[in-house]
Amino acid sequence: MSGPIDPGALSPDQARALFRTGLRVPTAGWCAGWTQANLIAVPREQAYDLLLFAQRNPKPCPVLDVTEPGAVSASLFSGDLRTDLPGYVVYERGEPVAEVTDATPWWREDLVAFLIGCSFTFEDALREAGVPVRHIEQGVNVPMYRTNLPCRRAGDFGGPLVVSMRPIRAAQVADAVRITSRYPSVHGAPVHIGDPEELGIADLGAPDFGDPVEVRIDEIPVFWACGVTPQAAVMASRPKLAIGHAPGHMAITDVRDTRYLVP
Repeated sequence: MSGPIDPGALSPDQARALFRTGLRVPTAGWCAGWTQANLIAVPREQAYDLLLFAQRNPKPCPVLDVTEPGAVSASLFSGDLRTDLPGYVVYERGEPVAEVTDATPWWREDLVAFLIGCSFTFEDALREAGVPVRHIEQGVNVPMYRTNLPCRRAGDFGGPLVVSMRPIRAAQVADAVRITSRYPSVHGAPVHIGDPEELGIADLGAPDFGDPVEVRIDEIPVFWACGVTPQAAVMASRPKLAIGHAPGHMAITDVRDTRYLVP
């Protein structure tokens, strides 16, 4: 591929080929129009509990696809789940033990992979409507925060709701709610608007995952449920092994965003 790369103009195959070579970069703004997804893979013995956890917490954990044990691709993702994301976190008993661009050495034949909806999917729609997306403007990862809101427990899995934040001008908040509510399979409408302390977030400048972004004087912080929630559940529940995407470094699928748009 010669010349400067426009990440938004790439196809999923082209982006995955770059990630396979070791390119590590947040994927917000990449492959415009193509759905991005969170990844979490757990051993088969924990897969039912994780599926139940997602069913009981559909706002942060909308399941788009689930693989057979040991599979390294999915019906929505024709690439290799071990190598074709830009970053992974490997957990052992809930502790992150490695952050890598190739998860192959840790992948096991009994792992079941879940692809979870991602709020990056509705960001193109926000931008097309004139609602700025600050982390894309600043070229950084979206800020994500653990909250004081517990998810509903399921078997081995429990933990806090994680949210992503985008600062929105007060006059555009209603537009942001309306637009994102039409994407219920990728988190949908915000879960909170305004004071972060009501979610137990003490400092917007210190996200638990991702990077801080500027919040201007005429803007309100708006929070969406986040697909990093299953990784927070892994950290709280401590299964023997789990592999997730590095937050903000998503699986770019072969499905168009419009599949998840409702009238």
